[in-house]
Amino acid sequence: MEFGLFVQGYVPEARSKVDPEAEHKALLEETQYVIQADKSGFKYAWASEHHFLEEYSHLSANEVFLGYLAAATERIHLGSGIFNPLAPVNHPVKVAEKVTMLDHLSKGRFEFGTGRGAGSHEILGFLPGITDMNHTKEIWEETIAEFPKMFLQEEYEGFQGKHWSLPPRKIFPKPYGKAHPAMWYAAGSPSSYAMAAKKGLGVLGFSVQKVSDMEWVLEQYKTAIQEAKAVGAFVNDNVMVTSTAICAETHEKAVEIAVNANMNRFQSLVFRYHDTFPRPEAIPEWPETLPEYNAEIIELLIAEELLICGDPAEVRAQCKRWEEAGADQLSFGLPTGVSYEDTMTTIKLIGEHVIPHIDTDPVHRTTRFRQSA
Repeated sequence: MEFGLFVQGYVPEARSKVDPEAEHKALLEETQYVIQADKSGFKYAWASEHHFLEEYSHLSANEVFLGYLAAATERIHLGSGIFNPLAPVNHPVKVAEKVTMLDHLSKGRFEFGTGRGAGSHEILGFLPGITDMNHTKEIWEETIAEFPKMFLQEEYEGFQGKHWSLPPRKIFPKPYGKAHPAMWYAAGSPSSYAMAAKKGLGVLGFSVQKVSDMEWVLEQYKTAIQEAKAVGAFVNDNVMVTSTAICAETHEKAVEIAVNANMNRFQSLVFRYHDTFPRPEAIPEWPETLPEYNAEIIELLIAEELLICGDPAEVRAQCKRWEEAGADQLSFGLPTGVSYEDTMTTIKLIGEHVIPHIDTDPVHRTTRFRQSA
């Protein structure tokens, strides 16, 4: 199993109320998390693309963020988690150009993840008036298979679709080396995992909450990918899952950090903006939030495998559970209200005490399997 980091420009109200530079500091701190993750042996860093989502995610222009990191890092793979390729949000050709430019700047370390937006608040900003959020699936389906053609055809043959069109044009730059960056899809339901697998796409599994969720994920994905008809030059057989992680020198210190992280607000914001996800009965409707977490709740979350938290040995054992369940990649959603210093400690301790025991490919060979088209 490989390891990643997921950043999204989280700027909680508690921070912005007391610091007028909170947003600026949060964004720059997250570049430092990725730089440290590169030094600590993580293989992936994923950067979100969200729009209009106050507090939850202020990382909107992730291609700029990733371009900076391409120069500031050496080995870590840099991924779009996601680029939104819906024509009303980003013209597909512009997306293709961003992908190949980042491919060059990172010297082949870029990973191309796509998706359809967080929920109605984000989607309706670009597609006002639609009543069914699944309308975005139609646009994405129309578009996704065009990217490999844009990447690999000397002159792109052009496209005439329902939602966008382009006459034949030469699109530059071409990818770095053979083929193109590995392609991924942000999936949120069993049918989405199977759909991605049939297209030969890796899955960014942001919807997987705990280890036991892996069973249906793998059943849907690993079965379907055996018969994949890849839209790209190769099959990216890969399931990434996310979890919050807090690692400290002692169990007691890790729990204390978790209690003070206001994770209840972050979890409430997830369902405020991702309103296309089924909302569990235990999650109140915004603006009401979950009660603040105490040590007892944190211990329960750890026991239920909903939170990776503890000293290095405990965190290693918790990560091994994900590996045993079949995850190809475990990415940590950082930060969720944890201080800069404590977040950096988590990254360093995981890099020192966890990754060397689980990731068997420390060279970080590319997942692209660069084949000629």
